[in-house]
Amino acid sequence: MRKIIMMLAMLLAHTVYGQNTLPQIALPLHSTAHFISPQPVKYVDISSKDIIGDLPVPNILRLKFRDTVSSFKDAVVTITGEDFIAQYRIVAGTDESPAMIEIGPENCRPLDITSPGLTQDQLRKICLGLITSSEKHPVKKVSDLGMTAQVNRLYTLGDYMFIDLGFRNRTRIKYDIAGIRFSIDDKKVTKASNVQSIEIKPLYRLMSTPSFATRYRNILVFRKMTFPDNKVLNIELSEQPVSGRVITIPVSYKKLLQADIVPVE
Repeated sequence: MRKIIMMLAMLLAHTVYGQNTLPQIALPLHSTAHFISPQPVKYVDISSKDIIGDLPVPNILRLKFRDTVSSFKDAVVTITGEDFIAQYRIVAGTDESPAMIEIGPENCRPLDITSPGLTQDQLRKICLGLITSSEKHPVKKVSDLGMTAQVNRLYTLGDYMFIDLGFRNRTRIKYDIAGIRFSIDDKKVTKASNVQSIEIKPLYRLMSTPSFATRYRNILVFRKMTFPDNKVLNIELSEQPVSGRVITIPVSYKKLLQADIVPVE
């Protein structure tokens, strides 16, 4: 996918560079300009070595001139998000030139790659809608050492799987989360068998909560997963520092197949 984005950016730059069709941005001579994107920035191309840039946070591109620049005419910067591509013509400005530039829809072109998925903003909106649902009648529930872990609901939407998790701490000791690990493991493990564990990473998580005193709930999003009936999806909550309060919820493939469809408004 990255190669496709690069080729599209180069083609677009070749088509319009040198023409007056690109929005022009005056880059301050002795300070930094920040491009604010409505989505996390996935790819950046700067046509001139006289300009350097970085991503201090996922949705901000920071640009400035190199200290060694003696003369500069212009350049093109290409910025892509999850579903858009934008280009700007960069010219030398003054110290009074604007330091913040918002990437608006008027300067964006849709980025249509063969199988477009949901953007981070779209996933967030869906998760916020799902988390308002009731936690009653969980799909799976496990209790141990004063902790209760449960899969509240399972949802599916196209190639996405949404897992609604809930945890309850019935002790008086705050729980500091080391991490939530998801892996596909064999249901039955014997001493003679070779244990195969496949860890899977979420595409998106609604919240990043470092600790909780009594209750914690989150929704995590994965690509559609399939595995044979002799394996199980294990969801493991672990505590930091090293602690015995580790709790694992096994979810069978049958449960995943019974996932609800995300309600569409």
